[in-house]
Amino acid sequence: MRYAETGFNLEIDLTRGNIERVATDPKDTEQYLGGLGTNAKIMWDRVGPEVEAFSPENLLIFASGMLCGTPATGCNRTIVTTLSPQTKLMHFSMMGGFFAPELKYAGYDKVILRGKSPDLVYLWIKDDTVEIRDASHLKGKGSNETAVLLREELNEPKAQVAAIGLAGENRVFFASIEQGRSSASRGGIGAVMGDKGVKAIVVRGTKDVHVAKPAEFIEECNQVQEYIKFRQDNPIPGVIPILAFLGSPQEMMIHDEKWHTENFSWGNSRVRRRDFWNEEIAADWEETLDTSRTRMLSCYNCPLKCGASLNMPGLPTYMMKCFTKLTYTMAAFSNLDFGLTIAQKATEYGVDGYSAPQVMAFALELLENGILTDADFEGMPEGNEERFFWMLDRIVRREGIGDVLADGTHWAAEKIGNGAEEYAHNNIKKHEQLPLKLGMLNPIYFLMYCTGEKINITQIEGQFPQAPFPKREHREKFVKDWFQVPDDKFKQYFLDWELRGENSMPYYPTVQMTCEIVDWMEKMHYIDDALGMCAGVSSFHLKPPYHIHNYPKFITYGAGIEMDEEKLTHAVKRYRTLVRANNIRRGMRRKDEQPPKDHWKKRIPELEKELLDTYYAFKGWNEDGIPTKESLKELGLDYVAEEFIDRGILKDA
Repeated sequence: MRYAETGFNLEIDLTRGNIERVATDPKDTEQYLGGLGTNAKIMWDRVGPEVEAFSPENLLIFASGMLCGTPATGCNRTIVTTLSPQTKLMHFSMMGGFFAPELKYAGYDKVILRGKSPDLVYLWIKDDTVEIRDASHLKGKGSNETAVLLREELNEPKAQVAAIGLAGENRVFFASIEQGRSSASRGGIGAVMGDKGVKAIVVRGTKDVHVAKPAEFIEECNQVQEYIKFRQDNPIPGVIPILAFLGSPQEMMIHDEKWHTENFSWGNSRVRRRDFWNEEIAADWEETLDTSRTRMLSCYNCPLKCGASLNMPGLPTYMMKCFTKLTYTMAAFSNLDFGLTIAQKATEYGVDGYSAPQVMAFALELLENGILTDADFEGMPEGNEERFFWMLDRIVRREGIGDVLADGTHWAAEKIGNGAEEYAHNNIKKHEQLPLKLGMLNPIYFLMYCTGEKINITQIEGQFPQAPFPKREHREKFVKDWFQVPDDKFKQYFLDWELRGENSMPYYPTVQMTCEIVDWMEKMHYIDDALGMCAGVSSFHLKPPYHIHNYPKFITYGAGIEMDEEKLTHAVKRYRTLVRANNIRRGMRRKDEQPPKDHWKKRIPELEKELLDTYYAFKGWNEDGIPTKESLKELGLDYVAEEFIDRGILKDA
């Protein structure tokens, strides 16, 4: 019997209309841990470097994490994996909500889509019944609207629906897949779903998921629940509100936005408004949020309410969480009412809430500087906010200048030319980043920005504090109950970290310390992405309930795979290396691992070179960021080494 997992994937060939229930090898779970890990293995085996994002041979994989559907608190992530039209690399994005557990209860660990449907369709999965159904009546419908209509059509009010909007149908490079209480937003994953002719996947499951040792598993779950309650009752002092408490950044609970609005950048990630926040704005924004927010929401099996149901005047209700609360507001130099209103339309259209606002601000900057002209924006209203609504409509319909902008800032700038490339200034690996511009180089952030392949802010922040606490007595108090560290040396690194002086940024933590810190944080993110755990109760937060010491127990008691910290660390390193190998095979190299040039005002090229050199060596990669033959063989990835040698990526020496 398989534990935690069902042992079956659902393979759907959209070109032929063929549906197969395929048994999986439990050894793959032992080797790659499930979720993103086994997704990466499937992509390696079946999607070669000659395949493009919109090729029929590209796969679109919806995976439930290894422990999704079990009683593990906060374990509910769907890991969606494919080739990105924006980055041209293997990409993965996570959805919370209820989709992954529902998929498990229907009897499947993954849904794997290949080929292309000649007509728009949706998939209906109810336990052993799987159908490809006509979706012509849903063409042009919003993502949330589609979910409502399909639940009514199927008479299944509890069904979980992952759907695309107009942006996905029209292959906008930053189109998202929306799923009620969450979305897979980054990398244009929704565009791939639209290219395959799939409007939605609807799932309803009534089967059981078994765990290997129920009593021991529940005891671990109870300890996590108790610790969550302790952490929420005892927020960490001296850090920003979104880090003081657990959960995805609690933006929908927070009224005080002084830190974000004065430290993040406005417009096309250019302008910092140091004195923006005042009592009048605070009162206005508080009223807007409290009036529009109807209730707080949580994902499957989680006590933390990180999302909010919002109802803006005259518009259907929608769900929001995290920093999208501010991205449209700040891109347009507007207010919260505008931001929450346009976000409703953007959610229905199905676009990434980080990329879309930046693309529109980028376009206006090109217009202001004469690179684009009024002729390119014929019919655009004069009002500031109206211009953003107008551009959003043009982008998702790929009409006029919107057809160019729909490819994102990197590719749009390349098409426009005439110096437009200088305005696509906030990208990593051709992908828009948060509008965050800082002063002094931060070595920890530098490495995670450069080498992180999730290309998302939550893959950058982690269990080590972002900055030193001002007083040593505060640091001493912090480390007293910091049991989540993999080694006590990390406590000492933090104790010795000062705001100023010899032990301060950018030369402390030292290069070696920085490599060790980043490796720890990255490891925790990759464990989460294999198990299906929300980063808000693990890798994203300080002192989380899940950590390297209790994760092996959850895997042992849940999946029945004997696990300890050493074995888990090795498995994570194996599959993280395989994720990188997929993209190395697609041409990713050191030259691609650079943060935006203006991300920090003070850059130190020689230190940045040393950081990458040392980190690459620490990870077992050569100077170009390619895993070496020796490190691949040590991880049991001989087949990767052999292909790298055959393709001339590595030399057989």
